[in-house]
Amino acid sequence: MATDPIRFADGAGYERYMGVWSQLAGAAFLDWLDPDPGLRWLDVGCGNGAFTELLVARCAPASVHGIDPSDAQLAFARARPLSHVAEFRQGDAMAQPFPDNAFDAAVMPLVIFFVPDPAKGVSEMVRVVRPNGAVTAYAWDMSGGGFPYEALHEELRAMGIAVPVPPSSSASRIDAMCELWRGAGLEAVQTRSFAVRRTFADLDDYWTTILGAPSVGGKLAAMTPADRGLLRERLSSRLQADARGRITCAALANAVKGLVRK
Repeated sequence: MATDPIRFADGAGYERYMGVWSQLAGAAFLDWLDPDPGLRWLDVGCGNGAFTELLVARCAPASVHGIDPSDAQLAFARARPLSHVAEFRQGDAMAQPFPDNAFDAAVMPLVIFFVPDPAKGVSEMVRVVRPNGAVTAYAWDMSGGGFPYEALHEELRAMGIAVPVPPSSSASRIDAMCELWRGAGLEAVQTRSFAVRRTFADLDDYWTTILGAPSVGGKLAAMTPADRGLLRERLSSRLQADARGRITCAALANAVKGLVRK
């Protein structure tokens, strides 16, 4: 069943829906990466700057350039207090607007499954990173059920509602990422998976968050009140709250890193 493409046109909505998740996974990713300070970074598919903000706060970069195709996301990123270090511009992961060897490190945070040709996106990162520099990424394990809102997607599909999926979902499998990195000629390729958890204040908090989802928010708005009520009931039964009403959800991200040949 065909579905509409996922569009990112609301930086604030994305921040609540996915930005928090991005930073949770990004923190574990940076712990594993353990980069040196003072590097020149490229953030490919920077979106609204959620990971960029984390990178600046934790890694003391010399500079960060972020590219993304969405003007709305970039506007939100530029409003973050990062202007002393980060610069954002519109750009395509498969045709990056930078010269060869311009960066010490590049990262794709929650992006590779949105790139129509993931191998081209990785080769472009290799091109713009200097010899012995790092090319890295982390992404939700989409095919392994690691997406943070997999429960929501499963309930929608059970109701006969098609859920939009990224065009290259299989690229986020850990074996696929390893193959992409080695296929691009990167050396010392390593992979890791990270389990992360996020707690919502209650079902209302979760529900309001998913209403702003770039993937299914429009579909939720288009449902009849009866169907929305049914979906909420199904989610309430599935997402068990603790004694204080809080709901904790889990997700799984896969990560990869490699070095450009000297």
